[in-house]
Amino acid sequence: MAQQAEQALVEQWRDILALHARTQCALDRALHGHGLCASDFEVLDVLAGCRMPKGTPSYRVQEISERVHLSQSALSRLIARLEKEGLVERGMCSEDRRGVKVCLTAKGRALHGEVLPVQRAVLARMLTED
Repeated sequence: MAQQAEQALVEQWRDILALHARTQCALDRALHGHGLCASDFEVLDVLAGCRMPKGTPSYRVQEISERVHLSQSALSRLIARLEKEGLVERGMCSEDRRGVKVCLTAKGRALHGEVLPVQRAVLARMLTED
């Protein structure tokens, strides 16, 4: 009986991994025409959702990494690429000079708004399938 329960957990875990992989691939395909991959969009989406009481809405790189589940080095490379494309800007953190803050540019905000319905449609299709 314990082995059956354990096997059911393993199968459930593998089903979750398979759903994640299928969804990630579908997102990458849908976003490719906009020059983005799923991870690029996730960073733009996190930044677009930033609500600051004053000043430019921004997050520290560490805060972004906690939300997008990328390693610090992978996220740094991704942000550098988005910055090169003019979608985000990096700046020093005024509270901690060692920290780096990232914010969307006008171009990044516009692209996010354009691609948001595409990404949400893929999520709806992939995560509500029976």
